[in-house]
Amino acid sequence: AEMIRNPRVMKKVQDEIRTTLGDKKERVTEEDLSKLHYFKLMVKEVLRLHPPAPLLLPRETLSDIKIQGYDIPAKTQIFINAYAIARDPKYWEKPNEFNPDRFEDSSIDYKGLNFEFIPFGSGRRICPGIALGIAIVELGLLNLLYFFDWRLPEKEEGEEISTGNEVALDLVQVLCH
Repeated sequence: AEMIRNPRVMKKVQDEIRTTLGDKKERVTEEDLSKLHYFKLMVKEVLRLHPPAPLLLPRETLSDIKIQGYDIPAKTQIFINAYAIARDPKYWEKPNEFNPDRFEDSSIDYKGLNFEFIPFGSGRRICPGIALGIAIVELGLLNLLYFFDWRLPEKEEGEEISTGNEVALDLVQVLCH
């Protein structure tokens, strides 16, 4: 949905894919991914705006702690809100805007080392399926963008596109307040 709402980005990604890979392939493969710089930036931006798990697995505090003025007793389960962190204006300029270029000169990655961008968690509790998840997302998107051109139907031009996350996002908003 993000690229359909941003045809400039979709064109830039498709131009990179089709120029780099040519137009004679019957299928694209994992080996093709390493040649596609802007495509990788776009995947990062999609994962930033739409983390696969908006609320990471719960953690338990080991001792009494204070976070932003709140006393949290030992043995309390807390959740990390990856969705809110990825849209926090303290870390991201225009955080709700889809802009893959924000990663152009950045070393930030989704592998759990940059805590402003943790769609798969981090540390010992990072998602064990991160490699499989990334491969599925990248290869799926790569095939869709290589073989098909996408646009909104004429009657829906400019209308909001449902991403199917509305219920989950409502829950996240309730938990954030």
